[in-house]
Amino acid sequence: MSEPLKVWLDREGRLLRLRLARPKANIVDAEMIAALAAAFDKHRTDDGLTGALLDADGPNFSFGASVEEHLPQNCAAMLAALHGLIVKMLEWPAPILVAVQGQCLGGGLEVALAASRIFAAPDARLGQPEIKLAVFAPAASCLLPYRVNQQTAEDLLFSGRALKAGEAQALGLVAEVAEDPVAAALAYFDARLAETSAAALGYALRAARGAMLPEVKRRLAEVEKLYLEGLMKTHDANEGLAAFIEKRAPKWQHR
Repeated sequence: MSEPLKVWLDREGRLLRLRLARPKANIVDAEMIAALAAAFDKHRTDDGLTGALLDADGPNFSFGASVEEHLPQNCAAMLAALHGLIVKMLEWPAPILVAVQGQCLGGGLEVALAASRIFAAPDARLGQPEIKLAVFAPAASCLLPYRVNQQTAEDLLFSGRALKAGEAQALGLVAEVAEDPVAAALAYFDARLAETSAAALGYALRAARGAMLPEVKRRLAEVEKLYLEGLMKTHDANEGLAAFIEKRAPKWQHR
């Protein structure tokens, strides 16, 4: 199987480029999470780096996380790895831009939520559909209220509905809608970040996230425990995951 992630430097080493490279689904599975984490670690201390841009090959940014890795025997390791990546992105010393097209769902959207700005194609659909499998989205539960208001975050988490790009922009989830979101993100980088001091950006990020970051880290640990020790002991969570894998309608027992 091909490598899950393409990594290179752009703009004379000022911009780290990351591209999910397993279309059409670009599943955020253990291998993809590990590749993203390794890339952010490797380039964390690059001199002069003032941004990163994450995008994706194919018609969709990401269908989300691997459902198989959500099964009881796998989900503890999966959540620990994904939440470790989320924290790594939030602590990364330069702004991370994300360009999405097509489906940006579940774990794919959770990764995007850890970035500074999301640029979306008009056909983009952004959502957290986990509730439809009788589970919830731990990282999005922590991050969405910082992107949108609490009421809207709850609507997205409780309904599982996907937002069209324009609605996502109106709600503040998406920064810009553009026919070519990668080009829009590059234009933003060139105009706003390319000539900035990397040292100053690093401190500015720490200052801006001074209240948010420790709270998100605390909440990630809290919801991870809730997921593993509460949710995964319910009948319906296991039924929802099994039904999805078996391609059948779930039978809820509401317990």
